[in-house]
Amino acid sequence: MKNAWIAFLAAVAALLLPLSAAAAKPSLREVPEIEEPLFAVAMAKEVADHCDSLAARFLKGVGELRRLRSRANALGYADSEIRAYIQSDVEKARMRARGERQLIASGVSYQDSETFCAFGRAEIKKNSAIGVLLRAK
Repeated sequence: MKNAWIAFLAAVAALLLPLSAAAAKPSLREVPEIEEPLFAVAMAKEVADHCDSLAARFLKGVGELRRLRSRANALGYADSEIRAYIQSDVEKARMRARGERQLIASGVSYQDSETFCAFGRAEIKKNSAIGVLLRAK
């Protein structure tokens, strides 16, 4: 009887193990289909904030953010998890540092707004994820 009970518990554990592994979701920063478009929205906003001749495509950006929330929900993330990720000071600082590295690598300087404009125009011309979120004023 004792062996049957142990076998039963082992079978239950084997059934529950995949469920617990599936429940452990990676951080949203580790989900490229969320992280990359979110980064593009942040970069487009940064460019628009520093370049007077370019503007962010606000409605397109809002639509993209809604799409990302919907996709994250479909991947099993609750709105509270998404909100915590977006509002996290640590995540904001990490994304800002990543953006600054990309801008510097592209020759952008915070002391020269024209470099932001040149970067933004190049992104628009490439029709990149950042460029589609920008427009000339």
